[in-house]
Amino acid sequence: MPGRGDFYEKYLETFEHWRRRGWRVTAADWRGQAGSGRLGSDMLTGHVPDFGHWIDDLAALWRHWAAERDGPLVLVGHSMGGHLVLRAVAEKRLAPPPAALVLVAPMIDVRPERVPLTLRRIFAWVRSSMGDPRRPAWKWSERPGEVPAFRQRLLTHDAERYADELHWRAARPELAMGTGSWGWIRAALASIARLRRPGALEGVEMPVLILSTQVDRLVGTHAIRRAATRLPHAETLWFGAEAAHEILREVDPVRDRALAQIDTFLERALS
Repeated sequence: MPGRGDFYEKYLETFEHWRRRGWRVTAADWRGQAGSGRLGSDMLTGHVPDFGHWIDDLAALWRHWAAERDGPLVLVGHSMGGHLVLRAVAEKRLAPPPAALVLVAPMIDVRPERVPLTLRRIFAWVRSSMGDPRRPAWKWSERPGEVPAFRQRLLTHDAERYADELHWRAARPELAMGTGSWGWIRAALASIARLRRPGALEGVEMPVLILSTQVDRLVGTHAIRRAATRLPHAETLWFGAEAAHEILREVDPVRDRALAQIDTFLERALS
């Protein structure tokens, strides 16, 4: 399950890696993203009034998908997708439960982490209440739809894989998404607070692998470390400056190490 503003076509290379290892791979875009329409007032701003809508969607998708599958069921989530996957499991919404989880740069929190979550939630509530909550929360670029020049540095060091994303955006313009809305921020912080509740992560019973980078500029790394200590059966793999946010779309040495760790984890967890 992909992240905010993502589309599953970005991960075809990774899906092929897993297919070659014998997995049957399914991916889906979140409602309101990529080719799944929009929940806001325009085609570029990402909006959702409540992350619970996505939890409901994932639960329904999982129920139908799992009924048609044999063998161990594994759920993988990147960034916002990692947050939603983890929350769905923590809230016992997935039946049957996955045998294992893989979370890649999960959005356990958003930056700036140094500001208390309560203050951030109040600020987001005020801002979203001051006008249309579907309006953009931050500036994307000088021209609507134009990808800002600094964006690659946040995501990956691999120029070819980044260019592949731009190719898909040009070939299928409906996939493109820019800024999140104030409503999205308000909903994200409320969902983050749910994962902080005592017992939420402690009740996750299956093995969990978390891959992250210490220099992530999009999600909160301190929250990832705290979550790993709360999950009863969590393993972590941390990268340094060699990896940006999109670990599975990074340069080969990073990506190969990440995939090898995932493969080893799944073989061990499901044996």
